[in-house]
Amino acid sequence: MSFQAFLPLFAGLLRILSLTLQFGGILVLVYWSSRQLSLYLNPLRKLPYPPGPPSRDFISGNARDLASGHLWFTLTAWAQKYGNVMHLKAFNKDMIVISSLDDAIELMEKRSNNYSDRPYIPMTDLMGWSFGTAFKPYGPVWHAHRRLMQQMYKPATSLKYRPIQTEKVHDLLVGLLDSPEDFMTHIKTLSTATIMAIIYGYQVAPKHDEFQVLAEEATEAICESTYPGTALVNILPFLSIVPAWFPGAGFQRFAQWSTGLVNRMVNVPYEYVLTGLAAGTATPCLVASLAENCKTEEDHTLLKEWAATGYVAGADTTTSALGTFIYAMATHPTVQKKAQEELDRIVGADRLPNFDDEASLPYVQAILREVARWRPVTPLSIFHATNSDDVYNGHYIPAGTTIVPNVWAMTRDPTKYKDPEEFNPDRFLNADNELNDDEVTYAFGFGRRLCPGRHMASATVWLSIATILSTFDIRPPKDAAGMDISLADVKHSGGLISHVVPFECNITPRSSRSKQLVVDINDSK
Repeated sequence: MSFQAFLPLFAGLLRILSLTLQFGGILVLVYWSSRQLSLYLNPLRKLPYPPGPPSRDFISGNARDLASGHLWFTLTAWAQKYGNVMHLKAFNKDMIVISSLDDAIELMEKRSNNYSDRPYIPMTDLMGWSFGTAFKPYGPVWHAHRRLMQQMYKPATSLKYRPIQTEKVHDLLVGLLDSPEDFMTHIKTLSTATIMAIIYGYQVAPKHDEFQVLAEEATEAICESTYPGTALVNILPFLSIVPAWFPGAGFQRFAQWSTGLVNRMVNVPYEYVLTGLAAGTATPCLVASLAENCKTEEDHTLLKEWAATGYVAGADTTTSALGTFIYAMATHPTVQKKAQEELDRIVGADRLPNFDDEASLPYVQAILREVARWRPVTPLSIFHATNSDDVYNGHYIPAGTTIVPNVWAMTRDPTKYKDPEEFNPDRFLNADNELNDDEVTYAFGFGRRLCPGRHMASATVWLSIATILSTFDIRPPKDAAGMDISLADVKHSGGLISHVVPFECNITPRSSRSKQLVVDINDSK
């Protein structure tokens, strides 16, 4: 074929290239013009962002750096280099990482009217998790949820739940005596059984209960899907329209699977209570007491979503904290011995600890605080978002910015916590062996998003810690030669809620008397 035959093709390609360049030029001009206009209309945009790491590339910014499951390690290392208030960019999304408690208090508490929103995370909607109070945007629906939570979970009201908490903690002791190798299963059962009894009046089976498994699977799914780097759709929301069959749309198929779990988790326990109310057989519980006042479908939806939020949040966070406690005791025998000496001195060997002993057991309380600090349940909390533009220390924080509270970095502040990687409850006691003012409240969130159920959750964990230490010894496993197997390499998982990965340990009664106390619990049922 002659050269002249290709000329029409070349001409067509040149026209396409010319049009592309012209179109690109127009886009650049529009972008530049809009930027100049926005600078004119909003002088704050002339201020610099807080310092931060350089972008990996022009388009995605730091997006690829955010894909780590243990993102808090990366962010904490960056904070040491770029500062405690740090700016990141993921495509067109601004993120501010706060790694100092003082800065977190200044922004998310003192300026809470601007820092209490939630960023839009498409996967929460795709997976059916928009019901969750923690994920709802700041507005009337969230306020309605919050009012209900504050009413039901405030400290004075939470005292009513202590008989249920005591019963379920005692069940945990029986499980540890019968099958100590299944300690994580027993902890999960305690966590789910307590919250299910309080909210729904439902009695969870000791093992393989439907609602326990349901909460575990649904929570694991959302914990793996909320960070910006875990799914591209979280950074590029328009991808949510991509159909599930499209190549690369695995996130859609995962979301469809999760939606089925979430729908069951939200609806089935609620219907269980309504059915009992209709039949006159409902067990007294929060949903039963509140459902009778629901007049409209909106009232039922609010109550159902609120209840499901408490169900899933309370179960998984308590499991995380108690898993860390068991691990800490297996690896820190000196701490365990000191706590047991306090318990023996105050409680004695003839009864189990109860909530009335709490004020007299400061070291046990210090262990609870150190568990929350040493391995925080939510190392990056739950992200906040700004409602409007702001300026902090001369730096520009735009409206709609995702705010990342780096709780992990706050727990590692060497100016506040000496040797932060060491598990040391003494850091919460003063010279007179009294508790200091550091209650590690930041582990439960910030400002108007502070977890309203923290008092009830802490009570369950405290009683569990006190009764386990009073009745059992926790030791590392043994090898064939009878030597302790090191647990130093045991890690914690990534994601929204961090758990200690599965490990083995030996849990045995401290004495024949402590064993009998647990046996008596079982015999009294």
